[in-house]
Amino acid sequence: MPELPEVETVARGLAPFMTGQKILRVDVRRADLRVPFPPDLSSALKNRTIERIDRRAKYILVHAGKDILVLHLGMSGQVRILASTVSYSPQKHDHMIIYLSNGGAVVFHDPRRFGMVLLIKTQGLNDHPAFANLGPEPLSQDFSSDVLSKALKGRKVCIKQALLNQQIVAGIGNIYASEALFMAGISPRKPAGRLTAAQREKLVESIRSVLKLAIKAGGSTLKDYRKADGELGYFQNRFSVYDRAGHACPRCQKSDKKKAVIRKIVQGGRATYFCPFCQK
Repeated sequence: MPELPEVETVARGLAPFMTGQKILRVDVRRADLRVPFPPDLSSALKNRTIERIDRRAKYILVHAGKDILVLHLGMSGQVRILASTVSYSPQKHDHMIIYLSNGGAVVFHDPRRFGMVLLIKTQGLNDHPAFANLGPEPLSQDFSSDVLSKALKGRKVCIKQALLNQQIVAGIGNIYASEALFMAGISPRKPAGRLTAAQREKLVESIRSVLKLAIKAGGSTLKDYRKADGELGYFQNRFSVYDRAGHACPRCQKSDKKKAVIRKIVQGGRATYFCPFCQK
């Protein structure tokens, strides 16, 4: 499932193409994805001008007047830019097409249909069930070691699973939780409430660093993910631990622990990758 860097990359790719354009029409080509499409989607957005595009957690937000079109990519969702629709024939899994005044369109394509499209009133965004309980954005000033300390206080769950809790910090998923914990030198099995102040400080720094590096690389392409222009992300080529079980630890191999290798365990039904030698 695309995580914060992938969603941020798509949002940034859409912004220059869509911002300032008028929505001519929205074609909804099936009744639902994970949830039903908003019944008034096309009529509500017709002739609206797109003011800006940004991201909250793993959601893309298209601001158009009094409404926000919210896109969630699910497991296989892709948002594709069409510079022109003159010769375009919709594909089987093109479930929503937004036609714009610049002659182009934006297509929501989702073979597995775990994505989601919502239409939310601008003033009610933070009260909507999808957003009401989200934690702080990890790249914002709202996320700090003090904030993390309060969120983790007394929690016995392992820190890896805590980072996947969107109420603690928004947008982090399985890949970047493993990578950030490795960068911070923290074991994914450590109880969240037992991190020291120094570890929390290091973890906040590592989360920010990993996410920024991934965004710069266009995200990670493992299966279906594509940027809005159809190109692949390439941060997967820079993974330190994720999906590298059995490989030498890139940190330990520089020291005297040259036999240290990355291990894979399962936590909360999700794969976790880490080095048992240098992550404490």
